Amino acid sequence: MAVIVNLDVMLAKRKMSLTELSEKVGITMSNLSILKKGKAKAIRFSTLNLICKVLNCQPGDILEFQPDED
Repeated sequence: MAVIVNLDVMLAKRKMSLTELSEKVGITMSNLSILKKGKAKAIRFSTLNLICKVLNCQPGDILEFQPDED
């Protein structure tokens, strides 16, 4: 089971840099980078809410579930 983070896709669609998102959301570049690379172990709903608000998207646009292949 894997949750894929598509933050880079949404940033490209919105023509926004990670730096700009960091400034608008108030989250450090390093934390957003960890999330973008799929290395984060968790994300707070408040953080997800802010990201979705700034990118004008739904949580499902950023997070995607891909089940393991058996």
